[in-house]
Amino acid sequence: MTDSAQSPQPLSPVDLQPATPRRAIPWAKYGLIGGVLLYLSLLIFIPAVNVFVQAFSGGIEGILETFAKRPFQNAVGLTILTAAIAVPLNAVFGLAAAWAIARHRFPGRTFVLSLIDLPFSVSPVVAGLMLVLLYGNNGWFGPFLNALGIRVVFALPAMILATAFVSMPFVAREVIPVLEEVGFDQEEAAETLGARGWQVFWRVTIPSIRWGLLYGLLLTNARAMGEFGAVSVVSGNIVGKTQTLPLYVEHAYKQYETQSAYTAAAILACLAFVTLVLKEILERKTRIKDAE
Repeated sequence: MTDSAQSPQPLSPVDLQPATPRRAIPWAKYGLIGGVLLYLSLLIFIPAVNVFVQAFSGGIEGILETFAKRPFQNAVGLTILTAAIAVPLNAVFGLAAAWAIARHRFPGRTFVLSLIDLPFSVSPVVAGLMLVLLYGNNGWFGPFLNALGIRVVFALPAMILATAFVSMPFVAREVIPVLEEVGFDQEEAAETLGARGWQVFWRVTIPSIRWGLLYGLLLTNARAMGEFGAVSVVSGNIVGKTQTLPLYVEHAYKQYETQSAYTAAAILACLAFVTLVLKEILERKTRIKDAE
């Protein structure tokens, strides 16, 4: 074998140049964008616009008449009350669960994570039926609670339990990744300097996870105020007593009170819009903090 056959051939300048990337076909790109916009328009934009058009179809007078109705006022007040109780409960549970999962390794950790995600996989109607079977008059705990004069189903307690169940995962699921990313260094330094457990938690841990916590609370509140399935099962949908705003929308529409139904739906849509705006603000705050 000759020396020329054994030595590699030198590369030419053309071979050293990087390959030119293939440009995407313009019609494919714009076709995909157009398809996505069409899909979102059919599912979100057009229905949302229609809600506001129908709400203002009778003018401002019709909207003010809806605001003056006693059932509407009761529905708004009960929605706020339910969320005001369920959201702090889930905040406490979510923080405790996130701390235990992110800071400790224990047998059954994966199972606990699966339990936290359970509301994502279980239908809200099934969750409501579960509460009825537990706390109803013929349920496991119903006769005992009735003997004590405590009414759960078709009353506020069951509505709070149902709302707390469907909105349970959000705080924990938002805080766990933040805690894992922050790590132990700051907390260990605070303990080394003599800080106690609660002092470390309030002065070190909470400030480091505040944006993730607020993000989880925001999603929890939106889910709590917009819940329909589970609450409709356990509340009985009693007008003026156990009727939240989503239930009021359904009841008013069935009673041919179209503008009242669309006015209540517009309020819920505004809540969703505010949630999206605050969500974007919190995501920007999180990105800025990560960049720092």
